[in-house]
Amino acid sequence: MVPEKLINEFVERVRASAGTNLLAAILYGSAAAGDYVPDHSDVNMLCVLGETSFAAIEALAGPVEWLGRQKHRAPLLMSVEEMRRSADVFSIEFLDMRQHYRVLWGEDVLKTLEIPMRLHRAQVEYELREKTILLRQRLLLVAGNDEAKWDLLVRSLPSFGTLFRHALIALGDSTARSKKEAAVALEGKLGTDASVFGELIDIRERNKDRKAANVDSVFARYLRLVEQVTVAVDKLLDPAM
Repeated sequence: MVPEKLINEFVERVRASAGTNLLAAILYGSAAAGDYVPDHSDVNMLCVLGETSFAAIEALAGPVEWLGRQKHRAPLLMSVEEMRRSADVFSIEFLDMRQHYRVLWGEDVLKTLEIPMRLHRAQVEYELREKTILLRQRLLLVAGNDEAKWDLLVRSLPSFGTLFRHALIALGDSTARSKKEAAVALEGKLGTDASVFGELIDIRERNKDRKAANVDSVFARYLRLVEQVTVAVDKLLDPAM
């Protein structure tokens, strides 16, 4: 189900355009983890460059434009030094990359990347709060439109699923889990009702018909869940507040 032919062609186009400035092309996320869902999942790629000048970025415009025409997002562009220096503030992203990735071409720069954890807890809380606030804002924009509400719920699942896993890591539980398993683990640890998260994953993967559910009821439970996780993570990790 992963579009391997498209991925390989993009890598060949990038290699031809970047030349010796391309140090590595890496696939990460759902396409590397084995839970890629067509029409919902993104093909996430990282291109590691020797230098990231204006000219170096412009050289990749052709392959990236081609990828966009295939309905896929542009890759991340970073240098090795940039990865090393930013691993502390992007600990969530790099931990997830290193959990599931595949080197498509070049050096395995993720294998030796050191990821400091001193800012991880703050990043988890920040991301939870930011995405909860954005979810509320976007709910206002789709008020009265059930189809748009379902789409908003389904689109938000990957982000919150990732943050649920990292909330567990911040709480001292680093067991590798799927997004659904992480929600269940949080339910046991925090006493929250996480069943709505599993229901939405089933809807996203078309194992359950969303027409059989009331979108407002589902949204209310989902919003309550993300708010409870955010508050609980804050209180448990910062008991003095």
